[in-house]
Amino acid sequence: MVGFFVAILSGILMSLQGVFNTEVTKQSSLWTTAAFVHLTGMLVCILAWVFTDRSSPERLFAVRPLYLLTGGLIGAFITYTVVVSMGKMGPALAVMFIVTAQLISAYLIEVLGLFGTEKQPLEMRKLVGMGIVIAGIVLFKWK
Repeated sequence: MVGFFVAILSGILMSLQGVFNTEVTKQSSLWTTAAFVHLTGMLVCILAWVFTDRSSPERLFAVRPLYLLTGGLIGAFITYTVVVSMGKMGPALAVMFIVTAQLISAYLIEVLGLFGTEKQPLEMRKLVGMGIVIAGIVLFKWK
């Protein structure tokens, strides 16, 4: 049950961050906003590490495969794409497309067993569920 509430909180925070970042970008620039977002995020992470974790950062150098360490690079492009899509489409429609793309790509990762995930069987009910999500976008956008 905790995972459910944390996932909902994550969705709310992602939407707020996207809206805030889009508005900051209008008053500054896209890459300045992205840099500020990641700098402040890094500071929060360092403080959280200092007060809660204290594991050795040297353990990062033992991570294999190395491509798993590209999360920050991916995060910079996530910030860019969220800001651009929200600015062009508005928050609600952009989030619908973003979440749908997350759902489809995450399911493909599971079905194919990519990046160390446990391979899951392809299930028709999950495909139908994704189809319903896509139909929801069409219905939402329909004029």
